[in-house]
Amino acid sequence: MGALEHTRPTEPAPRDTLPRRFGAYHLFDRIGRGGMADIYLASAKTELGVARRVVVKEILPGLSADARFAKLLVDEAKLVSQLRHANVVQVFDLGREGDRLFIAMEYVEGYDLNQLLRRVSERRIGLPAEFVAFVLREVLAGLDYAHRASAADGSPLGIVHRDVSPSNVLISFEGEVKLCDFGIAKALGVDDHGATTRGSDDESTGERSKVAGKAAYMSPEQARGEDIDARSDVFAAGIILWELCAGRRLYRGTEEQMLALAREGAIPPLPDRGLPHAAALQAVLDRALSVDRDARYPSAEAMLRALDAWAMEAKLFASQLRFASFLSEHFEVEVVEVRRARERAAEALLAGPPVEMEPVPREVPDTLPETAPPVMETPGATPPVTAPPASRGRARLLALAALALATLALLATLALLALAWS
Repeated sequence: MGALEHTRPTEPAPRDTLPRRFGAYHLFDRIGRGGMADIYLASAKTELGVARRVVVKEILPGLSADARFAKLLVDEAKLVSQLRHANVVQVFDLGREGDRLFIAMEYVEGYDLNQLLRRVSERRIGLPAEFVAFVLREVLAGLDYAHRASAADGSPLGIVHRDVSPSNVLISFEGEVKLCDFGIAKALGVDDHGATTRGSDDESTGERSKVAGKAAYMSPEQARGEDIDARSDVFAAGIILWELCAGRRLYRGTEEQMLALAREGAIPPLPDRGLPHAAALQAVLDRALSVDRDARYPSAEAMLRALDAWAMEAKLFASQLRFASFLSEHFEVEVVEVRRARERAAEALLAGPPVEMEPVPREVPDTLPETAPPVMETPGATPPVTAPPASRGRARLLALAALALATLALLATLALLALAWS
């Protein structure tokens, strides 16, 4: 039985009280909040009874009550839950608990790309070019898989991420790179500040969802509200690559100003920062960030091949292990602090809240049984000492071991005697 099952029934816990139970999940650490959801680190038990850490996104009440949003979210989650790839955060569950929708997904212990870049900037260490290429390579590999994914009957799922941005690129302390929140932007239809971009009630769901996502990473066609395909995600990946290489944001300003810039799609060339084989890198960016989608890379795989060719030419070799070593070298103290904080929260969950215990009255028999020991010890008398069962078992094992050694010694002596007589 779980710790919560030992407590007496109480009123439902306030939303900010942790740990608390939420359906099949025990929420024990709040790790973020966005325009769509409160985000918690949680524990859930598998069918075998093993506790597994997951992330639970508890959708905000206003969105949970929106029937159209709920339908879109469920539809997209059904598609995304079929994805199984090293570079894609797995979705385990989606449902409703009380008045709140929720999504349960894989927990990636580490940073999102925004957080990593902030910490790199604070320490003035810069992200080496080989790791820039590595991160983008992993992002493109995840996108390529999702874009090509098909259903059990072989029909394409038609997945487009729609919000490829640094906050949706998760980086684990082990050097893994994973994309999260596939399809969320289509259902959300709100900007990162929670303001709705959805149209009037008589506007079609498809039209409302086209402008969902972060303006700073939109393709021109997405910013204009046109139909989009996988090439829109390629454009967004190109913006991330541009920003990592330039060391600054591409679009700046208010959300409305960035949306206007995204519609125009005018991308300046990279500033000169001494990157190896800069001309080849610029060629990759020029094609990925083409306003004309027909002139763009036709797929994430095509951009991935071009990026690999530049990295090979520039002799930029990286791996997950090397990336993990870089993270450990520069963020080891912080990594340990985060992990210990999570472990303490998990231990608090397992311990459970304080439980009020009723004292159990102890019944004292009127007469002592015949086998009861004397109430008082006789002065000077030494009570007999009996070994507990475990001690007696160890004693037997030692005795058997000694007997075996003696037998081996005897056999060895007999063998020597036999040799001497022969």
